[in-house]
Amino acid sequence: MKTYIRILQYADSIKNLAFPYFILSLLASLFGILNFTLLAPLLDVIFNDLKPADLQEYSDKVSFSFSINYFKYTFYHYFHQVISLYGRLGALKFACGAIVVSVILANIFRYLSQRILKTVEAQTIASLRQAVFEKTMKLHFGFFNNERKGNLMAHLTTDVQEVENSIGRAFTACIKEVFTLLMYFITLFNMSVKLTLFSLIILPLSSGIIALISRKLRRAARDVQALQSSMVSTLDEVFGGMRIVKGFNAEKVVSEKFRKENYDYKAAVLRMVYRQEMTSPLSEAMGVSVVAGILLYGGSLVIAGDNSLTASSFIAFIILFSQVMRPAKAISDAFSMVQRGIASSERILKLIDTVPAIQDAPDAVDMHDFNQEIEFRNISFSYETGRKVLDNISFKIQKGKTIALVGTSGGGKSTIADLIPRFYDPSEGQILVDGVDIKHLKIQSLTKQIGIVTQESILFNDTVFNNITFGSQAAENQVIEAAKVANAHIFISQLAEGYQTLIGDRGGRLSGGQRQRLSIARAVLKNPPILILDEATSALDTESEKLVQEALTHLMENRTTLVIAHRLSTIQHADEILVISKGKIVERGTHEDLLQNENGFYRKLNSMQE
Repeated sequence: MKTYIRILQYADSIKNLAFPYFILSLLASLFGILNFTLLAPLLDVIFNDLKPADLQEYSDKVSFSFSINYFKYTFYHYFHQVISLYGRLGALKFACGAIVVSVILANIFRYLSQRILKTVEAQTIASLRQAVFEKTMKLHFGFFNNERKGNLMAHLTTDVQEVENSIGRAFTACIKEVFTLLMYFITLFNMSVKLTLFSLIILPLSSGIIALISRKLRRAARDVQALQSSMVSTLDEVFGGMRIVKGFNAEKVVSEKFRKENYDYKAAVLRMVYRQEMTSPLSEAMGVSVVAGILLYGGSLVIAGDNSLTASSFIAFIILFSQVMRPAKAISDAFSMVQRGIASSERILKLIDTVPAIQDAPDAVDMHDFNQEIEFRNISFSYETGRKVLDNISFKIQKGKTIALVGTSGGGKSTIADLIPRFYDPSEGQILVDGVDIKHLKIQSLTKQIGIVTQESILFNDTVFNNITFGSQAAENQVIEAAKVANAHIFISQLAEGYQTLIGDRGGRLSGGQRQRLSIARAVLKNPPILILDEATSALDTESEKLVQEALTHLMENRTTLVIAHRLSTIQHADEILVISKGKIVERGTHEDLLQNENGFYRKLNSMQE
């Protein structure tokens, strides 16, 4: 219940719409019940079972009250007047007309109440989905390395959809159906106390069985959602890496992996559905059993000539009680659906409740500009697995200088770069910018001072213009100037729609060099004082590398730059080169200085690339 209450916190519209929904549902239920209570006088006319005493009893009008008895009495008042004036046939026409009007009114109010319900559903889910997405965007970078993308996508799609389905069912069950059920039993008590008390034996038994099934259903729903997330992750990985799948003839391997996840999901769905579908026939079977018992008990009262129950009243009671099963069944179905919604809600709320491992300190201040240097002071870093990646690293990057990191893969170069914008925090030591620990700088103000160009060009399925201006606002002439600096303007101009050309998913309609130059243009437009280049040319062919390297040279002018290089030819003019191996700085110096060391690590790397 706590889970559901928390989800309803996102239902802002419920404050304004709950009361109208309640009133409309009340009217729909009221006129719906009147449809069946009007059957008794209709049957009296057909069976000619009218008593003279009734004509006298209902001869006077009564004052208005919002109750079934008022509407019932008012109907009988006019009904008996019609009998007096027009006879049995006139009364029959009157009763049939009243039933038709009651049905029309019941359905009008039911439709209006459903409009309100769907509005609440839509607004709640839009608000919840937005909250989940915004929360996800605020989580630290390391979270996304540990969490499968399929899980995050499932939270925003299937989990939210399950919550949407359950909200409508639960709202209806808690307000409309419960109220309808209550009204039915009030009416039934008015018709026959004995029969109504006899019928109530079904409720405790039914509730107990449904509660037992619901607990098992929630567990099954959790399994379904987890397996569905896993399957979505696999699809994302396979479709995103189709080049590798095809190139390594791995279709069979990924098909078998998907087959296992698919059939595990199928089995979990069937377990859930079997339990969910069990509630309806069980409640219906118990309902029919009670109806049979009422027929036996009530029939015996009629046969025995009990004055509290006439034949027409008994038939009307049976017909009305048969309708009790509809809201009762709807409530039991809603409980089943709510269990699925709660399982999804728990997954969503777990994400919403995730506390970012990296966030602004209470005393954090804005970083307005960069004036002096970046200092790594005795930095060590270990991932959650416990593997130590950096071990007591210390160095400085003076303003306007270029520091290059080289070494074998897995040595810790990219980790050093990720520590500057606080994608991760070091396990030990400090990173200082202008003498201030970056933990005491607001993260957004820090990242505004940093531009990043990585080996993999991260582009979006949007226009060239919007990819360059991503995260910033700029005029067209500024975008064109940035593209020129990045050696991208010429190829952009040759595209079908120039800067308004859609580049496809992840920039798939462009070559690798073109994608990289767009990434550089984005960094140029941001115009950051600090630049991080993470092997920005290592995945390019010779011609593309030349164009990109020229663009990077323009970009690095008058900036403080940290370069991670695979090809040593691209960092020969760096002010200082740090050679990283197994998380430590094993050599440092300029290109010429490092080549002087005959047994040095850098000289060996350089020899292998000649």
